[in-house]
Amino acid sequence: MRYDLEFTSSALREFRALDSQIQARVLPKIVGLQSNPFPSGNKKLQGMPGHYRIRVGDYRIVYRINGDRLVIVIVRVGHRREIYR
Repeated sequence: MRYDLEFTSSALREFRALDSQIQARVLPKIVGLQSNPFPSGNKKLQGMPGHYRIRVGDYRIVYRINGDRLVIVIVRVGHRREIYR
């Protein structure tokens, strides 16, 4: 089963603001969510129901899964010190 990907407008803006080398590391992880929305190392976030995060070095990808429409919505992308604010 393959999921579709969507970015919130703020997440897309955050992704585009990243350095190109970091984008190259983060993008395969985001694309990989389409085939496996629960990769090893993902964690469910407390205080944000239905939201998960995956690590890519010091960077985090926060996403939620809409199982009704088979869509993964990327909510935030950024450095770990800024992502949870």
